[in-house]
Amino acid sequence: MTGAKEPPSIWWWAFGYFATYVPYAALTKVLTTEGMIDTGGRLDGMELLPPSVMATVLTSITFLWLTGWWRHAVRPGERIPRPTWFTALSGICSGGIIATTTLAYTFGAAGIVLVMLLLRGGLLILAPLVDVMGGRKIRWFSLAALVLSIASLCTALIGGSSTEISVTLGIDVGLYLLCYFIRLQIMSSKAKSKDPATNMRYFVEEQLVSSPSLLIALTVWALIGWGGAADHLRDGFSSFFDRPIALLGLLVGVLSQGTGIFGGLILLDRRENTFSVPVNRASSVLAGVVASISLWVLLDAKAPRGVDLVGATIMISAILVLSVGAAYDRGRAQRAAPPTTPRSSA
Repeated sequence: MTGAKEPPSIWWWAFGYFATYVPYAALTKVLTTEGMIDTGGRLDGMELLPPSVMATVLTSITFLWLTGWWRHAVRPGERIPRPTWFTALSGICSGGIIATTTLAYTFGAAGIVLVMLLLRGGLLILAPLVDVMGGRKIRWFSLAALVLSIASLCTALIGGSSTEISVTLGIDVGLYLLCYFIRLQIMSSKAKSKDPATNMRYFVEEQLVSSPSLLIALTVWALIGWGGAADHLRDGFSSFFDRPIALLGLLVGVLSQGTGIFGGLILLDRRENTFSVPVNRASSVLAGVVASISLWVLLDAKAPRGVDLVGATIMISAILVLSVGAAYDRGRAQRAAPPTTPRSSA
């Protein structure tokens, strides 16, 4: 099906990612920061995971059904969509990304912008490594945007943010990056194709596994685990729904799945990871800044620091480099293409 209709521009997916990430980041921070709103008692991040992941599963199923995209994962002669072993592993890693991202915003000492820069900056460093390992060409504007994005991360850390990085946040970020490394490796070898149908099939198969696998893992942990984390998970499956903010917890999951949908579509763009990853990361960092400013204005939360805003501004400049560079590269390719001459009628 190489003649399939071209998908929308990557910048539309980036806008969708931004639009869902702003309320997702803000709401997660509000629910897990004591004193912002009445949550019916302190809400631990682990307790928020079960209801939010339940909502991601329902949102994913509803989205694939309403769009009809689930049909891309149905093989000839079969009726039920199913993933391959590779897309299943990628989906499991995607589920790990959902969990570690949500937890990252629950560590009270770290502001939204700092968390965004840690998660996004680490992945930016992985992108060219995956490209080199996969033999993909890295174009000049992708490399320039990468350098700007890493500079954004360094600006925040040099400004003093490093003193707020706890051990638990460091472990969470490490697991997040490991999941992304495996996912990008599989995605680069099995998808990111010039054929939109191949990329769509990969996307659907990964979606079939990501949030359901995470929900299964959380359920098993809650049933057989011990210690404070397991206790909080059990609360998330039970007493959480007695809280006055139960519906808001479910909304976190809906928004999280929205970021997963748009973020996955960005990463599946056929261009190199050093291009698509900065588009993905810059969109979310911009969203984090907007979320942080919104909480500061509306709920009198801690104001974003100047160094964080400088880092985010540098990240925004990376978006401009990517957009202008891509337009220039496309125009150059069109100018280099041989002119088509009309056939003469014999």
